[in-house]
Amino acid sequence: MTFSVEGVSHAYHGRQVVSDVSFSLEPGQLMTIMGPNGVGKTTLLKCIVGILPGSMGRMTLDGEDITNVRPREKARLMGYVPQRSYVSGSTVFESVLLGRRPYITWDVSEEDLDKVSEMISAMGLEDLSEKKVDSISGGEYQLVQIARALVQDPRVILLDEPTNNLDVANQENVLKVLRALIEERGLCAIMTNHDINLSARHSDRLLLLKEGRIYASGGKEIITSEAILDVYGMRVEVERIHGNPVVIPI
Repeated sequence: MTFSVEGVSHAYHGRQVVSDVSFSLEPGQLMTIMGPNGVGKTTLLKCIVGILPGSMGRMTLDGEDITNVRPREKARLMGYVPQRSYVSGSTVFESVLLGRRPYITWDVSEEDLDKVSEMISAMGLEDLSEKKVDSISGGEYQLVQIARALVQDPRVILLDEPTNNLDVANQENVLKVLRALIEERGLCAIMTNHDINLSARHSDRLLLLKEGRIYASGGKEIITSEAILDVYGMRVEVERIHGNPVVIPI
């Protein structure tokens, strides 16, 4: 199940924000999109998932064009986790259940309820199931958002800064849980992330954006001091520890 993105571009009020971005992913792979603020990372995700009108480009899944499928059908193929999206006043269970909307017709089915319970268990959220989302921690709520997207049974999942505003322990926990589910379910996963070191540890593929275009894509080898200087304008040293690049500002 190859997921391919071909020639995605988008402009805001005549200003080109994303230009001719293409890549492909295989099942079980996680790709992280990186680059400075304003480079088009979030815009790229929104173009892919189809929530930005006027975007150019083409998305295929196993060779089948899914660019312009109906929103309900696309929601069965793609799950999207925004940076922050509170469902205030709802319980964790109710919040995750919202992910079943693409399948619900007249009423919630037993299958819907079972899938929500299974996902809550898979994310380690059983003890929080009846708690209000307003009362849980940031790390716990990120797991709720991911659970809501995964309960859609998507084949592709997109996550916008899933570790944003989390402490180090919660960052690692969220990404470890996410990685395990991506591999177990054979998903194609794309996330944006500002933390280069964290991204390099947990990703199969990396993509660096500069001025809305692909500067480099590939594995951990693309993280070099020259690339970080060109993309971020920051002088760094890059050390390799257990095969992972570690970026150290100088």
